[in-house]
Amino acid sequence: MADGITNNLLTLSDSDIRSVATALRTGRLCAPFNSTAVGRFVTSKFSDKVAGELQAFVEQEFSSKQIATLIDLLIIDRRSHRKSGEAIDVVTSGPEESSVANRDTSVVVREMFANAKESVLVAGYAVYQGQQVFRALAEKMDELSSLNVRMFLDIQRPIGDSTIDDIVIRRFLRRFKTQEWPAGKRLPDLFYDPRSLQAGSKQRACLHAKCIVVDHRIAFVSSANFTEAAQERNIEVGLLVRSPAVSRQLTTHFGKLLEAGLLQAAQW
Repeated sequence: MADGITNNLLTLSDSDIRSVATALRTGRLCAPFNSTAVGRFVTSKFSDKVAGELQAFVEQEFSSKQIATLIDLLIIDRRSHRKSGEAIDVVTSGPEESSVANRDTSVVVREMFANAKESVLVAGYAVYQGQQVFRALAEKMDELSSLNVRMFLDIQRPIGDSTIDDIVIRRFLRRFKTQEWPAGKRLPDLFYDPRSLQAGSKQRACLHAKCIVVDHRIAFVSSANFTEAAQERNIEVGLLVRSPAVSRQLTTHFGKLLEAGLLQAAQW
């Protein structure tokens, strides 16, 4: 619509935007709209802007059911674009400009984890406050015992640290399990690049890739690390690609590195 209206609705995940439409239609969400009420149905960081957007419709004399119908049309339009070949979404973190309607990194990551059915591949360089970032994935792993989750992470040796490799790895695993992974949840299979443990800086390398592949059909490649800042606040850019071919290429790439012994499993 004109004047940027619906931009904030468009940034919502499919499940959130459907929740808003259902709530409007059933009367569980009604005017005047405010952040607290809207926050019951959408991710909290968007509740204030979405409430303002819904209120703008009211000021144009839209009823709740009419707004719900408009949202239904937005969902249909989103699906039709995907089916017609528009298989790539731009995904961003950080400050938002009202005239741009990109998907949000934290929403996309959570949605991918929550919708996984068979497999999840995660590659990342830095993890911090991971309990928040990985909560949806850990919950899905509990829900589906057959879900295969492989994480490829960078195990870094601090500069000047001469500790033997096994201790550095155990130290990383302990921190990941106790600080970065939701407590009491099933742990993923974890892999690392042994070159990251080289004492000499000329031989050392890092696992710097940042991507997610779900069910060999949808891939997210991003500049964002698995940290709260990267997912929510930093200026980050990524692409969400709905392509089995691209997804298979990424999965095969990491699989071949494993087969060649260039990546190794970390034993819990």
